[in-house]
Amino acid sequence: MSTLVLELRQGDLMVVNGAPIRFRNRTRIELAAKARFLFGKQIMAPEGANTPARRIYFALQTAYIGTEEEREPGLAAARTLIEEFKEATTSVLVREMLARALEAAEEDDCYLALKIARRVMRHEEEVLGLAPLSAPRREAPEGAHG
Repeated sequence: MSTLVLELRQGDLMVVNGAPIRFRNRTRIELAAKARFLFGKQIMAPEGANTPARRIYFALQTAYIGTEEEREPGLAAARTLIEEFKEATTSVLVREMLARALEAAEEDDCYLALKIARRVMRHEEEVLGLAPLSAPRREAPEGAHG
């Protein structure tokens, strides 16, 4: 069995299987079983979903770490948002990345889908001249788990 060891700072937020966890002190944890998790900069608060690419990321995040009731609607929202974005963009590369992200999400590899969606977000930020989002660290916004 493989394990994953993570080092987290005081105040860091992590979501594991839909449950937000805030670390009160610096800690090192070991995940010894398969889990759906995100932490730090990977987590987008709902108010961060304020552009088309960021809304896609948030929907994929919900499909990955949301509660059982939230995951399927999150994937459905991602499908719709991705199709809308693909129709609106002139970038062939972005269309291909979005198609791959959706394919990964539908194969239950939402972590890969999120990784691809972050690349699309960076592209969008460059094109629109936006500042990158900062991670929710000190205070967990309501609904931060998707």
